[in-house]
Amino acid sequence: MPPPPKPAPPVKLEVTLNSLRNTAISTGDDSVHYEIVTRFWHPNTTKINRVNFETRELATVAEIEHARPDGKSGDARVRFSDKGDWMSATEFVKFEDEAVGGSFQGTGGVEYKWRMHKGRLQLVRADDPEKVPVAEFRPHKRHFFVFRMSRHAYFEVKPIPEVVDALDRLIVSYLLVERKRRESKIRIRLERS
Repeated sequence: MPPPPKPAPPVKLEVTLNSLRNTAISTGDDSVHYEIVTRFWHPNTTKINRVNFETRELATVAEIEHARPDGKSGDARVRFSDKGDWMSATEFVKFEDEAVGGSFQGTGGVEYKWRMHKGRLQLVRADDPEKVPVAEFRPHKRHFFVFRMSRHAYFEVKPIPEVVDALDRLIVSYLLVERKRRESKIRIRLERS
């Protein structure tokens, strides 16, 4: 009797830069490649593009319009595809008040939740009682905590079809949750001064 088949390895999406406005998220063989770009002539709009290297197509998956620093434009907004309707970022991701994280609807009506576990963001299904992560963000590491990166940041996504289908929403929700986490760190530092 042959041994049971091994489970498929997780999909590793490497994040090239530590920026939330200009970076690329891709697999090692570029079968999945997202480009996150904020142009200098539109400093408040971040576009998430999916690149298909086989057909040489670039498709805009989503856009995030950030609140302006002067506060005139209100809250951040999100829209999927070029011609989708704008929705509030708080309407797309239900942020948690007391902790870092938030929940959003994936494809097929499945609700996912970002949460912090041991200093790392994890994505879990909201209805899962064991809170097994379906995706986990691993931050970058530096040589002696100062020099060049010894390991880039990356996502480990379990090869569950419904999660892989929701990669667009996963990346947009991650950008929103991580931005909120970084902004809360800045506020704490300013209040302590």
